[in-house]
Amino acid sequence: MSLTVGAVVVTCNSAAQIDNCLRSLGEVVEIVVVDNASSDSTCRVVADGPSRVRLIANPRNRGFAAAANQGLRATTSPLVLFLNPDAVLLTGLRPLAEALESPGVGVAAGRLVDPDGNPQIGFNLRRFPSPLALALEALLVNRLWPGNAVNRRYRCQDLDHSQAQDVDQPAAAFLLVRRDVLESVGLWDERFFPLWFEDVDLCRRIRRAGYAIRFVPSCVARHWGGHSLAAISLEEKQIYWYGSLLTYAYKHFSPLARVCLRGAILLGALLRMLAAFARGGSGRAYGKVMTLALGFKAAEAERVQPHVLT
Repeated sequence: MSLTVGAVVVTCNSAAQIDNCLRSLGEVVEIVVVDNASSDSTCRVVADGPSRVRLIANPRNRGFAAAANQGLRATTSPLVLFLNPDAVLLTGLRPLAEALESPGVGVAAGRLVDPDGNPQIGFNLRRFPSPLALALEALLVNRLWPGNAVNRRYRCQDLDHSQAQDVDQPAAAFLLVRRDVLESVGLWDERFFPLWFEDVDLCRRIRRAGYAIRFVPSCVARHWGGHSLAAISLEEKQIYWYGSLLTYAYKHFSPLARVCLRGAILLGALLRMLAAFARGGSGRAYGKVMTLALGFKAAEAERVQPHVLT
């Protein structure tokens, strides 16, 4: 039986994954694929797939948030599913839809498992990042000591992922959202480009507006992860990730926390640069991160990103 759900799938060089993703969406009444200038055969695969799928092909990569907003505007269903192209539904969506019938619930998220069926703990659910959690990330502490208490709490390693519960921030790879809630908080923020932290920001605004975010582990999707990042250079990844982190910080953290976080980014980038030199590599990417952190101002959170992936 069909659900009054519209599905939005944002693609970028997703030809190897998109067909299986779309064919797992048999329950939904409308499907929109927004392609961000794929250079592979993604658009052809979508066009040759289920006839009820609508394709929006962007001539340039507009980033995840902008593409997700395009897909949202192209649907009319009261519930909107955002699903990554490298995710395949293994169960029906009805428990997620039923969760959104509860008063005050604005978002419902399912459980993500890897190709071997293991829960993607640390990715699927996270608490809203504190300045300290992000500083430890920038300073390499979480990589060298992943079991520290701050990191474990941030990545929800203390939660029972088999139990339904209210959470802070599930990954955008598998989210069912009420349309009216999205519209009330202002949709996805397109300043996060091309990705990273846009889902954290959206969930934080939804929670701040007084809505609950419900995790429903009985709904499951198999998720591969990271396929669209393969073509992005290390330098681009660093600039984009830290640019989005700073945009998030300037939206949600106090002035003092921003200053401390920028200091942590500078020190962490310096340490990474020295490590790269010691291995005989280039520290150019980390030098650019330092330049970004030094020059980032409050006005930067309002910027239009100058970098466009091709």
